[in-house]
Amino acid sequence: MSPVQEQTPAVADAQAFKDAMALLAAPVSVVTTVDDTGRRWGFTASSVSSVSLEPPLVMVGIALTSSCHTPMSQAHEFVINVLDARHRHLAQRFAARGVDRFADGDFAAWQDGAGQAGLPYLPGAKVLLRCRAVDVIRAGDHDLLLGTPLEIRTSSATAPPLLWYQRGFHTPVPSESTG
Repeated sequence: MSPVQEQTPAVADAQAFKDAMALLAAPVSVVTTVDDTGRRWGFTASSVSSVSLEPPLVMVGIALTSSCHTPMSQAHEFVINVLDARHRHLAQRFAARGVDRFADGDFAAWQDGAGQAGLPYLPGAKVLLRCRAVDVIRAGDHDLLLGTPLEIRTSSATAPPLLWYQRGFHTPVPSESTG
């Protein structure tokens, strides 16, 4: 148990907490890396956030029970692929266990500065953040992966973002102007 857990008394029951958190809409991303043997790893994440502007830092939450936990927590670099409405099938595939998440060939290899192919990324993602891992912080039943963006790419695609809300994937619908 971490020092934070030891000092934090339970304030609500687990189900009430889960139900409340299900009401927070969150963008959906697929976070990817490659291990030292060249194997690609990735998982669907709804816990991705900016942490700091100076220095630029992002955070990705990953469950300790995730099949990707060890390679992600040991990665030197990772890519945050922010998804849009066109990528619902990818979010579902990267959330599933026991499947080859990269089987459909949707991902390319990010060329590093030396021209070496490396990290898997989704060319059609709304936002791509290639990050250098700077820290891993234990937080209850998750680890928080902190990274600093090395490269950022954005897409001009107009598809709405893919969101995780009430335990399902959704896309926002523009409201009519009341002007």
